[in-house]
Amino acid sequence: MASGNVAKLIAEHDAILACEDNLSFLRPFKTETMQLVVTSPPYNIGKSYESRARLDAYVQAQAQVISECVRLLHPRGSLCWQVGNHVHAGEIFPLDLVLYPVFREHGLKLRNRIVWHFEHGLHCSKRLSGRYETILWFTKGDDYVFRLDPIRVPSKYPGKKYFKGPKAGQLSGNPLGKNPGDVWIFPNVKNNHVEKTIHPCQFPVELVERLVLALTEPGGKVLDPYMGVGSSIVAALKHRRIGYGCDTVQEYVDIAWDRVRALRSGTLRTRPMDRPVYDPSKPHGGQRRAEAESDSAPLLRLVLDENPKR
Repeated sequence: MASGNVAKLIAEHDAILACEDNLSFLRPFKTETMQLVVTSPPYNIGKSYESRARLDAYVQAQAQVISECVRLLHPRGSLCWQVGNHVHAGEIFPLDLVLYPVFREHGLKLRNRIVWHFEHGLHCSKRLSGRYETILWFTKGDDYVFRLDPIRVPSKYPGKKYFKGPKAGQLSGNPLGKNPGDVWIFPNVKNNHVEKTIHPCQFPVELVERLVLALTEPGGKVLDPYMGVGSSIVAALKHRRIGYGCDTVQEYVDIAWDRVRALRSGTLRTRPMDRPVYDPSKPHGGQRRAEAESDSAPLLRLVLDENPKR
């Protein structure tokens, strides 16, 4: 398989994309209809798609969008806000800390502060180079969708057994794998990444896939109010969810549609979720076996997707 993934034809109505301001896009939707809101908003650092503003003005603008997203969030749904640092005059301001009070004002409960670690990026000369960002995962209440089995990762000691006691000789870990924890290592989308488009700050699809599989059920609605080139939409459609997204840059929206159509035709290339990070010290970067096994891995995830209580 060229991409290492199973592609399925998706009906047109399963992707609702618009070139529109996010507040205008969000306000017509019915309250509490989205099972997952997942996005990475601008960091207010002067990228080509944003206008730099004072930090307090940025937070006020974010607060309006967050308010609409909370209104749309299903009672059992999840909201995942992925951010990095705002930088001003050489000083960094962690946006997860800056925005956390906004979410708390809505009564949301923080379930995890997920650290996304990547190994490549800009090199700093007056401070340590940044190599992580964070995802704040919130829910409205204590009854929320969380499906661990579809996102389990290989155990460090898969054949480990209990040494003594009533379970002696039995496997001590889950045969499907272990909980991935709250530190995730995925390559960021740089020039040599298979998913790279013209967007300067692009989500890796596999990062959103993990959230989609864990926090939604088949047929659930996934919303990205800062869609960019549609990585969240692709992640949703790959797993039979419905994707909603908007962006104010028409070229990005056009690329998002192109990626959706490529997914439908089976030609979209994405980095498989189960592929290890490239390690130059190992033969073939440690990826040859993973590539061979990735043909069957999506089918396993498909079975787990159909049997969430397994």
